Amino acid sequence: MRRALFVGRFQPIHMGHVEAVKHILSENDELIIVVGSAQYSHTFDNPFTAGERIEMVRMALEEVGVDLRRVLIIPVPDVGSHSIWVSHIKSLTPCFQTVYTNNPLVTQLFMEAGYEVKPIKMFRRDELIATRIRKMMAEGEEWKSFVPKSVADFIEKIDGVKRLRTIISTDSPTHA
Repeated sequence: MRRALFVGRFQPIHMGHVEAVKHILSENDELIIVVGSAQYSHTFDNPFTAGERIEMVRMALEEVGVDLRRVLIIPVPDVGSHSIWVSHIKSLTPCFQTVYTNNPLVTQLFMEAGYEVKPIKMFRRDELIATRIRKMMAEGEEWKSFVPKSVADFIEKIDGVKRLRTIISTDSPTHA
């Protein structure tokens, strides 16, 4: 059985992530999705909690018909040291053979640890960037078309846009 690993923060999960998961599952039997920086929330870069992100990932994948029996979603907190990061992930996840990433540092760290690393096929990469989506949410622009409907509905249910706007107003230099 082939099992792959895909690391992301999913702040929020968007259509690019969903397409990546579908592609990875077309090449593997199972996929471990690591929800990274799991200990962070309520900041502009990480507005959603690990639990909220896990729910959003599940909803998004279910919405597009991904068999969730083939997916493990595991929150992993940062360790603050690149040299032990791969062993930290290995200690929190079942074994896997292949890592999918486009991040040069993640590629380097997993290759040094002896893993096969494959790039992720990009899907509308110029638009599908979580930082850009968060900025659109905070500025009142249209953002819902970049995420699965279930994710947009969930963000509305938890008042995620208001949370982002509050975070920005709290973090701005005029309020420091």
